[in-house]
Amino acid sequence: MSGSIAQGTSRTHGNTHILHFLVRLPRPMEDVWPAVATPEGLGAWCTAVDVLQPRLDGAVALRDLGSGRVTAWDVDRVAEYTVGSGGRIRFHLERGGEGGSVLRFTHEFRGEAASESDWRNRFERLIEALESPGPAEPVAPAEAAEPAEPLPGQLT
Repeated sequence: MSGSIAQGTSRTHGNTHILHFLVRLPRPMEDVWPAVATPEGLGAWCTAVDVLQPRLDGAVALRDLGSGRVTAWDVDRVAEYTVGSGGRIRFHLERGGEGGSVLRFTHEFRGEAASESDWRNRFERLIEALESPGPAEPVAPAEAAEPAEPLPGQLT
């Protein structure tokens, strides 16, 4: 499975803008969760993270988006950050077929701070990061197993 980004939708209510994206990801939810819920994960594709307390009402500071609080936290499923001028940023993960997952993304903000193309570019980086092979797993040396029966010619 390769990743894809569905056409984003945008609504405006007065001065409040709401962007929605549906992003199909090539990895299971358990592999995607760190990308939306850890400083290292977010920093790899979205923006640098100065502070992230991974719990409801924890502090969060996303360098390019603002500082605020964690306003929803359901481990492995939902991470939502409400940050000053950056607004409300919600990542909602769901299972998405054979080894994949779906990210339902919402960004609610005031003013002209974000654009659909900015988020599309970020999601392209996320897909690229998830599609690239991770570091190789260390291979454990083979253990010398005792044969169950002596080999021919072997003294017992």
